[in-house]
Amino acid sequence: MFTADELAKYDASDPELPIYLALKGVVFDVTSGKRFYGKESDYNILVGKDASKAHALWSLEEKDLTHDLTGLTDKQLEGLDEVYEKTYKPKYPVVGYMDYLIKQQEDDIQKRFKNEL
Repeated sequence: MFTADELAKYDASDPELPIYLALKGVVFDVTSGKRFYGKESDYNILVGKDASKAHALWSLEEKDLTHDLTGLTDKQLEGLDEVYEKTYKPKYPVVGYMDYLIKQQEDDIQKRFKNEL
């Protein structure tokens, strides 16, 4: 499980550490894609964080470097799902999950349990 601060350590600043990127709360090791995500690369801005919104919008703007998908259209969310399923999931190993995703799932389970009582 990663917090935002912990994930930030894996932004390619330290050549001794792997390069991690989170998408939809899932943390991928994208070190094998160093030419895309390394320190001087075009997509380095996406690593060390969950930039799901940026992926959904095909944006590299600072304001979009967040996991918050509020306000996105169905088409944008479908695009995010597609890049997750067809690019990241088959290509890069999963190394963990974001803490907010775990918390969200725990909340969902508690709500479901309360509704069943």
